[in-house]
Amino acid sequence: MTLRFSVLASGSTGNAFYIESDKEKLLVDAGLSGKQMDRLFSEVAVDPSQLTGILVTHEHSDHIKGLGIIARKYNLPIYANEKTWTAMENDIGKISLDQKFHFGMEEVKTFGDIDVESFGVSHDAAEPMFFTFRNNGKKVALVTDLGYVSERIKRTVEDADAYIFEANHDVGMLRMGRYPWNVKRRILSDSGHVSNEDCALALTDLISNRTQRVYLAHLSQDNNMKDLARMSVDNILKERGINLDICDTDPKKATSLYEVG
Repeated sequence: MTLRFSVLASGSTGNAFYIESDKEKLLVDAGLSGKQMDRLFSEVAVDPSQLTGILVTHEHSDHIKGLGIIARKYNLPIYANEKTWTAMENDIGKISLDQKFHFGMEEVKTFGDIDVESFGVSHDAAEPMFFTFRNNGKKVALVTDLGYVSERIKRTVEDADAYIFEANHDVGMLRMGRYPWNVKRRILSDSGHVSNEDCALALTDLISNRTQRVYLAHLSQDNNMKDLARMSVDNILKERGINLDICDTDPKKATSLYEVG
């Protein structure tokens, strides 16, 4: 028994994460069109009709754009907290009552042989939360869409075998870029997004000997670049004596299914 996962898509335009065990298949968010979601699943040879359920982090469109379509098409249960349900209901179309499930903040739910723990993040949404996944002594942490990494979050996600971690922007690129100042201020705020540098500094507190791999996620199209994000994070980690496999994610292309060994 083990965990396997793929970052199906990650970025400002759409986000979706898939994780499976020998018994369960879970999707987190569906921020692309139904057609694009089907294509991403085919890239990793997963049949979406076999999904156990869809977990929702928050109601922003880059996380729920295809949610209603996928859930209706394959008759899948959706799990979200109460405030997120209220915030997204008008945007995802009609969902039948037997597909609606509650997953509260700071809660652990067991899906077959995967224990999923939710934790709150600081982001400008109704009640945003992300997840860790545990199976057979292995742990995967999904951490994006947050303005800063609190001590509480660090305690929840530390010592994971793999991280999918936000490296949204390069601060210099953002400050010099074309965004209006109010948008820049939002991104840089405590309820915005984590920069490359802050990502690396948080990871230095979280990574342990068991950590195998980090995927840099939710990169801004305008204020970051894959090579820059990877180099920035890698340099800070190496300065602190940490050598690690750092992987890219993409807004339109799924990462290969990775087995947590």
